[in-house]
Amino acid sequence: MNEAMRPFCATIRVRYAEIDKLGIAYNSHYLAWFEVGRTDLLRHFGLTYVDLEKNGLHLPLNEAGIKYLKPAYYDDVLTIMCTVKQKPGVRVRIEYQVLKDDDTIATGFTEHAFTDGDLKPVRPPREIRNMMLAIWEQSQNIEKLS
Repeated sequence: MNEAMRPFCATIRVRYAEIDKLGIAYNSHYLAWFEVGRTDLLRHFGLTYVDLEKNGLHLPLNEAGIKYLKPAYYDDVLTIMCTVKQKPGVRVRIEYQVLKDDDTIATGFTEHAFTDGDLKPVRPPREIRNMMLAIWEQSQNIEKLS
């Protein structure tokens, strides 16, 4: 698979502060790891949350889901793979796959809505919409190759 067809991935290392008494990464940290992947994904395509806010836009979380398959432990290096499988509009749903080595240990999603400062849903400007569509199109190409 060539570089342009690869899903977007971010890498994190499980910190000691993220584990519970059993030495397993605590479940709520997965949402923070999803955020690392999501913000890196947007940045890769030239968009940051600062850029959104300068345009009077916000991208609050509407819904999230996580399926835990296997535990992560202290010092594990995890890859957060991000894709956008549904065509984005006012809402965007980002899918995540958390891998340890080549083994999927969790999957999940977050759904966000573009809003104004009063949290009223709004259509993003054309430039931002085009960036989101580029992310979706890359995800579609990845799906076809899978």
